[in-house]
Amino acid sequence: MKFGMKCRYLLLGVLAIMSNGVLALDVKLDANRDYVETLHEGRVVKVQRIQDTSHKVTGSFARTSRKCPPFCIQPTHVDPSVATVTEVDIFDFLENDVVTGTGVLIDARLPSWYKKGTIPGSVNIPFTVFEEEGGEQALTDALYRLGVRKRGETGAFTRMLESWGFLNGDLKNDQWDFSQAKRLILWCNGPWCGQSPRAIRALLKLGYPADRLHYYRGGMQLWQILGLTTVEP
Repeated sequence: MKFGMKCRYLLLGVLAIMSNGVLALDVKLDANRDYVETLHEGRVVKVQRIQDTSHKVTGSFARTSRKCPPFCIQPTHVDPSVATVTEVDIFDFLENDVVTGTGVLIDARLPSWYKKGTIPGSVNIPFTVFEEEGGEQALTDALYRLGVRKRGETGAFTRMLESWGFLNGDLKNDQWDFSQAKRLILWCNGPWCGQSPRAIRALLKLGYPADRLHYYRGGMQLWQILGLTTVEP
């Protein structure tokens, strides 16, 4: 009986450890992390890789060929001033910037794609919004979520100080104040998808600081090929 009870307690202990994620996973995120935790729509989501080493991607993201145009292979860099990032950079971004609210991971795809599944921690702001296809108010609302404020009337003296480099003048233009703009990573369906590149170019045209913009070229296709967690909104 005592031996049986000891085995039971040992099993419970092992299960408790496993439930807390202390046991190392066979398929890690990188050399140092089994998983990362981030926030998605107000709840904690654990991002890790599928542990089944025989798992294969199926469905639309298993396709190798799409008509070009419009589904043409994208260049490594959207713009020379905008950094292109990898999955490891996103892990850090999810753990730090997304959790603290200092950064926003943007799924720049159309809502129909977003509803099929997205990267945890992402918010859906379609590229069309940044191109003002949704109207001025939709753009204003979207930029507000990113820490950008619309400018009102500004006096001549203030403009003069800004032109001299004071009052964060280099982060403002006639229409927008980017002084509190958040760090962004934008992504879409993968190396063949032009939606996030279009969003980035539109943001640059609006005046968004290039050093606060980042491009995840791998997108949903590479994210799924690596067996990483996705969520349905």
